Amino acid sequence: MSQDVQTRAKARKANTSRPGRASAARKDRDDKQFELLPGEPLGRDLLKNRFVSAVMRSRWYPGAFQIPIAAVFGLVAYQLLVGPSKAHENAGTALMWVLWWPALPLVYVLLGRFWCAVCPFAALSDFVQKLVGVNRPVPPFLKKYGIWVIDATFLAITWADHVFGIVGSPWGSGILLLLLTFSVIVSGAFFQRRAFCRYLCFLGGLSANYARTGMVTLRANTDICSTCTAKAACYNGTDTVPACPLSSFPRTMEDSANCNLCANCIKSCPNDAITLTVRQPTKELWFLRNPKIEESFLAMAIMGIVIIQNITMLPIWTDALAWVNKVTGITSYPVIFTALFAVAVSIPVALLALAAKVASGGNLESTIQNFARFGYALIPLDVAAHVAHNLFHLLAEGGSVFYTVGALFGGHASGSPALAGNGTIQVLQYILLALGLAGSLYTARRIAHRRYLTPGRRRSTLVPFTTLIVVLGALNAVMFLFPMTHRM
Repeated sequence: MSQDVQTRAKARKANTSRPGRASAARKDRDDKQFELLPGEPLGRDLLKNRFVSAVMRSRWYPGAFQIPIAAVFGLVAYQLLVGPSKAHENAGTALMWVLWWPALPLVYVLLGRFWCAVCPFAALSDFVQKLVGVNRPVPPFLKKYGIWVIDATFLAITWADHVFGIVGSPWGSGILLLLLTFSVIVSGAFFQRRAFCRYLCFLGGLSANYARTGMVTLRANTDICSTCTAKAACYNGTDTVPACPLSSFPRTMEDSANCNLCANCIKSCPNDAITLTVRQPTKELWFLRNPKIEESFLAMAIMGIVIIQNITMLPIWTDALAWVNKVTGITSYPVIFTALFAVAVSIPVALLALAAKVASGGNLESTIQNFARFGYALIPLDVAAHVAHNLFHLLAEGGSVFYTVGALFGGHASGSPALAGNGTIQVLQYILLALGLAGSLYTARRIAHRRYLTPGRRRSTLVPFTTLIVVLGALNAVMFLFPMTHRM
C-alpha cells in the first residue's frame, strides 16, 4: 500500500472515530455550497415598458398618490375625533378598520412595501425633516434592536385594543393616530431620513415581513453598479432627487423588506442599473442568506395575534372567560385577557422553537439558526391567515363604508352591511388558507433543498417544520368553521 493511500485511509478512520469532526466538515461543505449558490434570479424588467418607466421616473410619483391619501386620512382622523361616538355610525372607523386595514396585506402581496411610499406618515416625516430636521444619525441601539421595538409595539397595540377597545371606539382609534403622528414628528425632527418608518413603526415591521411575499421587486444590476462612478447616487440622492428614505443600498439589497418602491433610486441612477420585475409570490423567501431571529419571531407573533383575534370573535370566547373565572376566581377582564393573550402569542413561537430543536438533531445546525431560517417559511401562511381573518370584516361589514361615508354628504342609505354571505366568505377564507399552506410548505422545501446537500439532512429538517405548518394551518381552519362576531 502506497504512502498516499495509507494517509487517506488513516484520515477516513480518524473521521469515522470522530463523528463530530466529520459532521463539522460536512456542515462546512454545505455552508460553502450554500454561499456559492446564486441569489434570486430576476425576471423581465418592467422599466423597459415606456409607460411604467414614465410613471416611476415622473416627478409626480409618488406625490400624486400621497396627496389624495393624505386627504382621506385627514377625513378619517377628523371623524374619529369629533364624529359620531358609535363605531357603526362613524365613517372614520369604517374607512380605517373595515376597508383600509383588511386591504393592506393584499397590497403587500401584490406590490410589496408600496404602501410605505404613499403613506401620509411618510410624507409628514419628510415635511418635518425639511422644516426643522437636525438630521442626526439613527442611534446604533435603534439600528440593532429596532425590530424588537416594533415587535413589542405590535403586541402592545393589539393588547390595548382588546383591553381598552381601540377598534370599537372612534375616539380611541383617533388617539392611536395622534400618538403615531407625534412619534413621526419627533423622529423626523431629530433623525435622518425615515427613521420612524424603518425602525419604530409597527406597520412598517408588518409590511417588511409581508413584503417578502410581494410580486413586485426592485433590484440593481450589480454588473453595472461595479463600474459606477456616481458615488452611490442611488443611496445618497442627488441635487434634485432625495436619498433612499429607508437607507437601503440597491447594489447590496437582497430582499424587499426595506424597499418601498419610492423610485428615488430609479430617478437618481445615471446608469439605468435599477430593475423592477414581477415574480411569483414568496419567491424571495427561498433565497434569503442572512435570516434574523427577530424577524422570524415577528412572523410567529403575528400568527399568535391572528389566533387570539379569531378566538375573541367566536362564541367559545365567552365560554373561555367563564371557565377562567370559575377556576381561578379572577373577574378582571384585562387580567384574564393578558394571560390568554400571552399564551396565544407564545404557542406559535414555542412550536417553532420545538420544531427547530428537533431539526437541529438532524441537520447539524443550532436551534437558533433553524428558528431564524425556517420562521420565514411560515410567512405565507401568516399572510393568508391574516387576510382570511380580515376578509370577514371586509365582506361582512363592507357596506358600512358606503353608508357612513354617504351620510357625510347627506345620504340616508341603510341596510345590511354584508357584501357577501357567510358561506361565500368561508369558502374564500379556506381558499386563502389553502394557498398559504401550500406556499409555506413549498417555501420550507425550497429553503431546505438550497441549504442542505444530503437527502437525510433535508428530510430531518422538513419533517418537524412540515408538521408545524400543517398544525398551524389546521388550527386556523378549525377557527374559520364557526361564525364570527362583527367588529362594528
